[in-house]
Amino acid sequence: MRVAIDAIPLLLRSAGVKTYLYNWISHLRTTARDAEVLAFPFLHSFGEFSHERSVVGPVSTWARIAFLMAGNYSPVSLFDWFGPKIDLFHASHQMRNPPRKCRLTATVYDMTCWLMPEMHSRANVAANHVFIESIAKRADGLIAISENTRQDLIRLAGVRPERVKVIYPGVSEAFFNATPDSAHAVRAKFGLSRPYVVAIGTIEPRKNIDRLLDAWDALTPDVRDEYELVLAGPIGWAEPQTIARLKSGASGIRYLGYVSDADLPGLTRGASAFAYPSLYEGFGLPVGEAMAAGVPVVTSAISSMPEVAGGAALLADPRSTEEIRGALERLLCSASLRADLSTRGRKVAERYRWEQCAVDSWRFFESLCS
Repeated sequence: MRVAIDAIPLLLRSAGVKTYLYNWISHLRTTARDAEVLAFPFLHSFGEFSHERSVVGPVSTWARIAFLMAGNYSPVSLFDWFGPKIDLFHASHQMRNPPRKCRLTATVYDMTCWLMPEMHSRANVAANHVFIESIAKRADGLIAISENTRQDLIRLAGVRPERVKVIYPGVSEAFFNATPDSAHAVRAKFGLSRPYVVAIGTIEPRKNIDRLLDAWDALTPDVRDEYELVLAGPIGWAEPQTIARLKSGASGIRYLGYVSDADLPGLTRGASAFAYPSLYEGFGLPVGEAMAAGVPVVTSAISSMPEVAGGAALLADPRSTEEIRGALERLLCSASLRADLSTRGRKVAERYRWEQCAVDSWRFFESLCS
């Protein structure tokens, strides 16, 4: 069996999807037996991983993007004529005119553009609707990264339930293996001298940063005197007032900006708690990463986050500042609760191994090609 994975997102500036594809392709190749994994278009090997830049050089990047655009807007499927013969093609959200002489699959990460279009640009919303119509509804089978995403896809896009398989993504081994020494090094690098609660993710409306800041301000003074709130992640399409609050230098709040993948496990491991009150997630990878690192989590009681947390986190209504505040205060005021959630979280996180994701993916591919 020859499988081609559309790896165009590895050429773009991206966060979660890029992390998923980079690790997924690598582990699919490692676990392949009599199968071959090709990365479209013509990506035989990857360079150093970064969210901020392509995995290949500028010339190679633009040549591949031009090839994609030509194929997307061609009246015939160019991808059937250029490149190796394959049994299955797994399309990205950038693909519009996929190969037609093989099985077609794709991964659906979330349906947030359908449920919360006001939190995205018009172009992003339009592109996601085109993906559903041109790829998802044509595909022989689809991967959903959580049961919540699967149900949203079935309900909102009318995809038949039997065509959608839930396969959880993995968490990087670096989070499972994060140590107190790695945490100490990152704390020293960023000058984090006090115990802290960390929130990690792109700064965008869906991440609910303003309510988290409001909840932090509402904590009792003795809690805020003991801990600081540390936020890490690039500025996405956040509101100007949110950015201003992060950069205001308010006492007890630190905004680190973009933090490299190399430092994220240590930054997470060094935290007393992890806060992730997102308004919607297809999976919520930072929650899985925090649990893998043994850090107790406060997250949202909606969308996929209760499913991913698996009973090993405190849940709060993300639209209630008071519930977020209460969950944070309860956790920070109880060492025994933090220890309990740390232990239970590590056990739940064992579900999210890239090796298992790759094995489940191969079974799914084989079922489509049999």
